[in-house]
Amino acid sequence: MTEAESERPGRVTVDETQALIAPDVEEARLRAVEQLNLLDSAPEDRFAQITRMAKAVFGVPMSTVSLLDRDRQWFKAVDGIELQNQPREQTVCQVTVARAYTRPADPALVIEDVSTIPFFAEIPQISGEGGIRFYAGYPLYGPGGHPVGTFCVYDTRPRQLTADQLAAFRELAAWAQREIENSDDLERAAKVQRQLLPPPLGIVPGYSIETMCLPAFAVGGDFYDHYPCHDGLVFTVADVMGKGLGAAILTATVRSAMRAASRAFDATGGESADHDLGEVVGTVAGQLAEDFAGTETFATLFHARLRTRDGHVDYVDGGHGLATVRRADGHCTVLHGGGLPIGILPEDTWRSAAIDLGPGDMLVIASDGLLDLVAGGDALDLLRMLCGTSTPAAVRTKVEELVASLPPVDDVTLVAIRRDDAG
Repeated sequence: MTEAESERPGRVTVDETQALIAPDVEEARLRAVEQLNLLDSAPEDRFAQITRMAKAVFGVPMSTVSLLDRDRQWFKAVDGIELQNQPREQTVCQVTVARAYTRPADPALVIEDVSTIPFFAEIPQISGEGGIRFYAGYPLYGPGGHPVGTFCVYDTRPRQLTADQLAAFRELAAWAQREIENSDDLERAAKVQRQLLPPPLGIVPGYSIETMCLPAFAVGGDFYDHYPCHDGLVFTVADVMGKGLGAAILTATVRSAMRAASRAFDATGGESADHDLGEVVGTVAGQLAEDFAGTETFATLFHARLRTRDGHVDYVDGGHGLATVRRADGHCTVLHGGGLPIGILPEDTWRSAAIDLGPGDMLVIASDGLLDLVAGGDALDLLRMLCGTSTPAAVRTKVEELVASLPPVDDVTLVAIRRDDAG
């Protein structure tokens, strides 16, 4: 018998402590709620179908799909009860969401009569005549595996769920979970986005290179790109501010524009190309100015050209701020670009800077999704941690270990390039 099935009136003890979530975890959870881009959105039949089905399957008068925000419970689908927003402290679902952390193996909360639980008894929808008695709730999950809301069924009389009914309840919760993820559309979008990442560079004589891009949830706003040019490599790491499909669409646009502009400048300069990379960034910013204004977003980026014969790197940092060079002796140099992200000021300009990689030196560019995985979320601490490794493969392993230990709530992107020792 599961913990949920064993909970019966007189044996269930629920108090305010069971609704508590550690502050740092709660902040990450709230970011996951925001990333869904569902709060205060219009009703959708794909969620209403679930609540209608739940009422029919269980013979209950009420069912909901909701999100738990900082101070409120907001209902995406409501059937049988008039609710849109509910103060968080006046909800049973605050405990259901917290159980996703304390009882991850079986987080369902099923209570035969919630009016017998002092912590719930004074909630208006429960305390009144003909109020809610039976409650069954299951957490729904968002980016980073954080519980973002609940699927629930209610009745005005006490009742229990049989083993078969509990299984059906979990199946309906899984349906709601798939809709939260918007799996049909997002999976196709995720596949396309993965295909837009460049193929591996293969062997680059004298260099070791590692790249990775891990969206926090289906599709993301990060990307990296790289391709050979006449005297070396061009590479870009960028992060479009925003959520879901909207950010993913603009990400693809930024990637294409950056590659097209960079190659156009390369073609006009040929072997003697010596243009300032800031011109490339400025051209792209101008082309996409209306898109950024229309979507009220912007993008940070790090765009660079590596001359492979001598390790010379020209780069532009447009508000990215997460690039460092680890020297062969272990010393780290943080690269400061000073430029704004593209999309902030339409008439802004960017200038390139330069740095040289000697044998054993490594350039590392990360996205800010990694900051959430470092204690304190400090950029310098992150860069120092990455500099604690001496090869791109070791950097990648370190990032993979961080992601495995604490699922990210933001996209994680990494490019690491090392000029290998001479000889």
